[in-house]
Amino acid sequence: MFPWLATGHLIPFLQLSKLLAEKGHKIYFVSTPRNLNRLPEIPKQLSSKIVLVSFPLPHVPNLPSFAESSTDVPYTKQQLLKKAFDLLEPPLTTFLESSKPDWIFYDYASHWLPSVAGRLGISCSFFSLFTAASLSYIGPPSVLMSFGDPRSKAEDFTVVPKWIPFESDLVFRLHEVTKYVEKTEEDESGPSDSIRFGFAAGESDVVIIRSSPEFEPEWFNLLRDQLYRKPIIPVGFLPPTIERKDEFEDDINGHSWGSIKEWLDKQKTNSVVYVALGTEASLSAEELKELALGLENSTLPFFWVLNKIPGSTKNALDMLPDGFQERVKNRGIVHGGWAPQVKILSHDSVGGFMTHCGWNSIIEGLSFGRVLILLPVLNEQGLNSRLLHGKKLGLEIPREEEDGSFTWSSVAEIIRTAMVDDSGESLRNRAREIRSMFGDVDRNNCYVARLVNYLMENKKARVL
Repeated sequence: MFPWLATGHLIPFLQLSKLLAEKGHKIYFVSTPRNLNRLPEIPKQLSSKIVLVSFPLPHVPNLPSFAESSTDVPYTKQQLLKKAFDLLEPPLTTFLESSKPDWIFYDYASHWLPSVAGRLGISCSFFSLFTAASLSYIGPPSVLMSFGDPRSKAEDFTVVPKWIPFESDLVFRLHEVTKYVEKTEEDESGPSDSIRFGFAAGESDVVIIRSSPEFEPEWFNLLRDQLYRKPIIPVGFLPPTIERKDEFEDDINGHSWGSIKEWLDKQKTNSVVYVALGTEASLSAEELKELALGLENSTLPFFWVLNKIPGSTKNALDMLPDGFQERVKNRGIVHGGWAPQVKILSHDSVGGFMTHCGWNSIIEGLSFGRVLILLPVLNEQGLNSRLLHGKKLGLEIPREEEDGSFTWSSVAEIIRTAMVDDSGESLRNRAREIRSMFGDVDRNNCYVARLVNYLMENKKARVL
């Protein structure tokens, strides 16, 4: 297992590792020291099956010495992190030569790894933590490997690509892509993401997707039959599981799960809006203000996880409107730093989830039947938001097309529609209905079982 250096990638790779280890397979999980230290503890019964392999992240100029994860650097430094990541090719190649695994699972950033695996006779799989819809939008590997992304202007990303043959509203908003096409010198220092995706998918033996054809049948069919033309294997959603530990454990930043649960226990069933915009996304001071005032004017109870701004010394809590926390103290909590998201979402008092639309968070929210309030910020999150909105699983907060600004009144209105108004009842019902697709562990493990059968039948013969 060789995931990209982001928490939202490391955790699903580890989840799949555990499921494969439970079936008797030995896993080498490869990453950098700080990332491995951040992983949840591996269950004792699996510790002999999952071997953590640590490689120091090579130094590159202008990348902070402590930076090993996308959460350690601002968005503008991500390309430097990828440059350092690419320098892991020599030590990983040496390790593959000595360990001789049957398969290697890699992420989108590892554009160089399929050729290494091919040279060593190791079967390789691109393990996609993106939906089939997002992969389809990114485009056919044959095009990406030859030319990179044919779209060069921001406006090009706001229309349905020509390789999607059916009606779709899966496009970016202008403000979501402006940052991707306004390149800096640092952006020119390595392959673009489109080239990385092209080689990761195009040179793989098989593509494994953390999703399900039940959820997005048209996109799986398009990938398999027209865009990729190779085996596409769904692994299901890898739904979260809750470790039944003492409820006063998880003492993080002075907030134990026990104290959070105590507050949630006092709220009515399905009444609380849980707000969490991920570890990489950051809002501007004006956006934070509008979001805060929207939560206040919704009049609903809320639990807002407000993370520090990556690469900044500013305290996000200091950017809230004057007097906000005092005014909402009886019905809202603003929680600084990490929070036990899965435990919070699983609580009966939580009814809705305002999310940045990262695929991990979406899966966690829908696994517990929570209606989604969609506020995409980075990367493919806008595509995820369109997909979910189209499938009537959430409402997107309206934003200005060019600058992405939004108003507190629209935030309050969307929250109330999703959570309590009669007009949102069908959304709430739909979210509860789809819970079995996303959250049923046994149902999802059937996909993993089929994946294991495929891996066993299609590994390359070892040369002794």
